[in-house]
Amino acid sequence: MAVKIKENIYWVGAVDWNLRDFHGYITGRGATYNSYLIVDQKIALVDTVKAPLFNDMIDRISAVTDPSNISYLICNHIEKDHSSGIPELVRRVPQIKIFATKMAQTGLTKYYGDLPLQIVKTGDTLSLGSKNLQFIEIPMIHWPDSMMTYVPESHLLLSNDAFGQHIATSCRFDDEVNFPEVMYEAAKYFANLLTHLAPLIQNALKKIEELKLSIDMIAPSHGIIWRSNPGAIIQAYRDWCSCTTREKIIVIYDTMWQATECIAKILLNAVADAGFEAKLLKLRENHRSDIMAELLDARGFFLGSPTLHRTIFPTVADLICYMQGLKPQKKIAAAFGSYGWSGESVPLLTDALKGLGLEVIEPGVKVQYMPSADDKSLILALADALISKAKNP
Repeated sequence: MAVKIKENIYWVGAVDWNLRDFHGYITGRGATYNSYLIVDQKIALVDTVKAPLFNDMIDRISAVTDPSNISYLICNHIEKDHSSGIPELVRRVPQIKIFATKMAQTGLTKYYGDLPLQIVKTGDTLSLGSKNLQFIEIPMIHWPDSMMTYVPESHLLLSNDAFGQHIATSCRFDDEVNFPEVMYEAAKYFANLLTHLAPLIQNALKKIEELKLSIDMIAPSHGIIWRSNPGAIIQAYRDWCSCTTREKIIVIYDTMWQATECIAKILLNAVADAGFEAKLLKLRENHRSDIMAELLDARGFFLGSPTLHRTIFPTVADLICYMQGLKPQKKIAAAFGSYGWSGESVPLLTDALKGLGLEVIEPGVKVQYMPSADDKSLILALADALISKAKNP
């Protein structure tokens, strides 16, 4: 059913209960594709949904009004989880006019052919009658075409992918769900999709402040709507963008015959003994997207790999590749690992961590076969070096 979120404004999106992977990011709680219907003298739909769920959206719209009454589609973002319902909507409502940014024009045309497009930019407005829509471009959050739509009369920000979470729920609002669970999913969403865009998000937050928008509700394109705690998610974004951390160090590794795991556990105990929150994350048991969520507020991390075929273990190499795209900042890192003969993994890991622009403790620790008593002293020295820096970031 459609859900009223403000006077004459309705959530008419779709819930994807079974989605478990989004671009290699594990979505263990599913997802929603949020579409919003604004009913006035003219009726506007803000975004469509993923094409396989189009009929869910149409059914919800039909509970409010005949879909043929829609005059305008606001396309905040052209990624197909938001836009792939457009062709069918245009087929059913041929008189519809689509509003999007200039950067959206090429992508929409290449995806869907000729469309009845009208280009908008920051500061442009569209009157629906008693309500007005104000457009705010937010390029690269997280595509070049992205924008937000603000409804001043309703104090409502339709924030596109910003402030979202991948979570499927029958509830629509932050005060109807387990709040810590939603904040975790919001953090995981940021960590896996937006970390590398933190400076641009800071600029967007500043732009919102400069525009002096009166906001009492934030309705993102994914997940729950921030009705009672919009300030909480805005503050969280400020913290995540500024790389605010706490006394937390995580140990990430994979292992072949438990030697690297033995090193990892020595490091873990040293971190815990120093009074830091410590977590042990084996890569074949913890998905890279969950590890990035744990890393978001961590001050530092150890990354361990055995040497396999003169290089890094595949799961560790996969994480490095993933991190190269996300570019986590202001972290202290160190490498460790075991080997049988040649021992290339630790220097290769150290170089990879330096390539990410992290503060790296050198040299890392590499141990032949299982760690000896002398090796344990070196492992503890590495732990002490990282912990000391983490205490005085």
